[in-house]
Amino acid sequence: MQITVSGIIGSGKSTVAKLLAEAIGYEYHSVGGIMREMATERGMHIIDLSKIAESNPLIDMELDARQKTFKDKDNFVMDSRLGFHFIPTSYRVFLSVKLDEAARRIHSSDRGEEEYYDLDQAIDNIKRRIRSEQKRYKEYYNLDFPKAEHFDVIIDTTNKTPQEVVEEILRAVG
Repeated sequence: MQITVSGIIGSGKSTVAKLLAEAIGYEYHSVGGIMREMATERGMHIIDLSKIAESNPLIDMELDARQKTFKDKDNFVMDSRLGFHFIPTSYRVFLSVKLDEAARRIHSSDRGEEEYYDLDQAIDNIKRRIRSEQKRYKEYYNLDFPKAEHFDVIIDTTNKTPQEVVEEILRAVG
């Protein structure tokens, strides 16, 4: 089985996908991790790389190519905003979260290059990233993101622990 976990920044994609993969003994892969690596390799912040990606499709093409290599593989969980699109045979999960909770999570976590002075700065950053990604996804793939019709299950993680979300996904998958 292929499982793709999508959602906005701070929704718990990475944490939940890692725990889910561990719970079912699958490999874990992260497109966000790949994007962060690409930003680090270029000596920049992920927000700056996202801005470049708005006018330089080569960034997304590189990410897309890496995701597409998983189409014919099995037994993995991928944390990827567009995994549902590039791996359409996957079980497609979307994690939603209220922006203030996403900001709280990001502000209190250790994300290396993503440090914020306060919650307002974190909320502003989340909004900028969402706008940047929506613009690229519409332009490059003609996708409105996120839309409920793209997913098999949508889970609001605002008031749930990562383990509760994993258990909900496992029930949904059957």
